[in-house]
Amino acid sequence: MTRFVSFAVVLLISAFASFALAAPDLKALIVDGQNNHDWRNTTPVLKAGLETSGRFKVDVATSPTNGQDMSKFAPKFSDYDAVVSNYNGDPWSKDTQQALVEYVKGGGGLVIVHAANNSFGDWKEYNEMIGLGGWGGRNEKSGPYVRFKDGKFVRDTSPGGGGSHGAQHPFQVVIRDGEHPVTKGMPKEWLHVQDELYDRLRGPAENMTILATSYADPAQGGSGEHEPMIFTVDFGKGRVFHTPMGHSPEAMRCVGFIVTLQRGAEWAATGKVKEEKLPDDFPTADKTSSRN
Repeated sequence: MTRFVSFAVVLLISAFASFALAAPDLKALIVDGQNNHDWRNTTPVLKAGLETSGRFKVDVATSPTNGQDMSKFAPKFSDYDAVVSNYNGDPWSKDTQQALVEYVKGGGGLVIVHAANNSFGDWKEYNEMIGLGGWGGRNEKSGPYVRFKDGKFVRDTSPGGGGSHGAQHPFQVVIRDGEHPVTKGMPKEWLHVQDELYDRLRGPAENMTILATSYADPAQGGSGEHEPMIFTVDFGKGRVFHTPMGHSPEAMRCVGFIVTLQRGAEWAATGKVKEEKLPDDFPTADKTSSRN
């Protein structure tokens, strides 16, 4: 009987140990509630993408609707390892803005997805955190365009608005820094599913590392430039991961998008990425790959 009890105890301990090893060790907060895109259907895809990595437990903070009182919208950013913005809408209160600045500056992780870079065009620190943004009144006073030309990144200060895109279509993502934890091991080029290819983004573009670009083809209504498509920004002690991809739930189901989101959020939270092996269904240079 004693042997049986001892064996049962060992099994219980092993089970609990396995659970502890498998349990997510990072916490992320998705912020939504307003967006000119379909946040009600994209937030669940973002949440699932992060949670299937096995690294994140994910909560959601949903703001009041457009035009409503924002004074009490005050997510506790400091409770999380990473904050993921799926928000584009009314200004937050000054206290909530300051809380985000202090959170990132103090070492928190921030993830900017697609139209979140349209937000808060006149909020100085937010533009510094995101590096580049579009629309929201942005122009040459907001900072330069940044493009990849002749093997190097250039800053274009010519006059013009910030933010545009052509028709939605599949496009190649070209890795420009294959040694960064987010992009390490990725093929040099991979084909993203149909999406909006943001171009002519502009902003302070300081402390920014561009990991990948995409060519905004004029035949699709694009700028004719190789535009930043995956990049990071250092802000104080914090890390920001920014992807202009992700217009729709379908775009977010691209395996390339999912993997860069998972890696980008983990890197923003910790400064490193544990899992370097790419999934077998990662897209290739000429073939897209999506998950349901």
